[in-house]
Amino acid sequence: MQDFLKINDNDNVVVALNTIPAGEKITVSVGDGQKTVTAREEIPAGHKMAIFDIPEGGEVIKYGYRIGNAKENITEGSWIHTHNVKTALGDLLEYTYNPTPVEEKKTEDVTFMGFNRPDGKVGVRNEIWVIPTVGCVNNVATAIAKQANAFVKGSVEEVIAFPHPYGCSQMGDDQEHTRKILADLINHPNAGGVLVLGLGCENSNIDVLKPYIGDYDENRVKFLVCQEHEDEIADSVEVIKGLIDYASKFEREPISVSKLVIGMKCGGSDGLSGITANPLVGRFSDLLISKGGTTILTEVPEMFGAETILMNRCANEELFHQTVDLINDFKNYFKSHNQTIYENPSPGNKKGGISTLEDKSLGCTQKSGSALVKGVLQYGDTVKTPGLNLLSAPGNDLVAATALAAAGAHIVLFTTGRGTPFASPVPTMKIATNSRLAGKKSNWIDFNAGVLVEDKTMEEETKALFDLVVETASGKQVCSEAAGFHDMAIFKQGVTL
Repeated sequence: MQDFLKINDNDNVVVALNTIPAGEKITVSVGDGQKTVTAREEIPAGHKMAIFDIPEGGEVIKYGYRIGNAKENITEGSWIHTHNVKTALGDLLEYTYNPTPVEEKKTEDVTFMGFNRPDGKVGVRNEIWVIPTVGCVNNVATAIAKQANAFVKGSVEEVIAFPHPYGCSQMGDDQEHTRKILADLINHPNAGGVLVLGLGCENSNIDVLKPYIGDYDENRVKFLVCQEHEDEIADSVEVIKGLIDYASKFEREPISVSKLVIGMKCGGSDGLSGITANPLVGRFSDLLISKGGTTILTEVPEMFGAETILMNRCANEELFHQTVDLINDFKNYFKSHNQTIYENPSPGNKKGGISTLEDKSLGCTQKSGSALVKGVLQYGDTVKTPGLNLLSAPGNDLVAATALAAAGAHIVLFTTGRGTPFASPVPTMKIATNSRLAGKKSNWIDFNAGVLVEDKTMEEETKALFDLVVETASGKQVCSEAAGFHDMAIFKQGVTL
């Protein structure tokens, strides 16, 4: 395996797949020929090396796109990173719709073993969820789930509590978002039964929340207000016993993958994220969509700098304008809090070789594959249109993954070059960008995309990932589930009273 990769013919950098020692000579393709470049200093794995001289102010090109401008004259063979490259992006921009032709393919259907629900939805898990309306009853919800798990039977897999700190002392849109996310989770088909646990005096109390939930199956969703019961834990466990009886009647059966909704997210990225795991997830997305399925891409701030790629793949001009609003609304959110829109990536991203937000975004958006954008969702919306959807949510891993679950994702695919153990309300599959991480943290990582720069092809690994998603939808636990991890987080944007 060579120690570097040139991603696009037009790039003026290469990415080190392994550390390139100072003085090492590499031969790289340039146009119709080749040239030899000597590393002027050590280039860490995942980081970039200049293969041409780049003048101060000149463009640094990776993925065939500009990822920033040189802060100073950069000599070929030099390490390129935050010390000598800066973002080239500004604030609010004007966009023009230039649709990219996309061939929509259809491929043969595949089935997974899932749960058909009476309302026509399908689930990939048959769990009982305890959803608190307010953070005041978090510990009560956790205690209820702990006790109720002793009564799990049949096809019911687990009783899970989802504590969160909100539901009261919030104002305006902030409170609205909390109510929408809670209602979305209550309606999620991975839950065969749900206990909505209220305190009684909170802003988002059960009576207030019910209109957000809408029509519901009274056998599947139960409510309990803690202030109205002498022993709320014992009484809740009795309610959950009934929910288990109801949910245990469901059995797995063959269901078309066209019913699957898969969320896509990345975090703790490195220089290989846009080379291995993210494009692999993009290929997976295209394959699932070709079978009638649905994918959701989120973390809007990590679209900045690559947003036009998505805008030009919108299926129509209305979706284009919705995507423009998606981007600009998030930029205005940053500006309203006096924050820099194009802040550099996190310390972990930088250590892994990501130098600018454009660098991160051009890698991040590869998870969208090449399909047309068929839907644009606001935070708290649920997916309605099959195909590729864009969802408004921040880059924060827990908040974004929860938003994907609330939007209807049955499973979240999470690519990472640094590793993370977190979970979400739905199975959260961790996909490593490099083999070192996959080997070191096998208790976190479900799939190793690092083999794409070793001895495996994109076609082979796309099939392997697709097969693993089908297995997971059919009941195979991901690492975070096996560890007993179940997280949720709501986007906090407003004033707390």
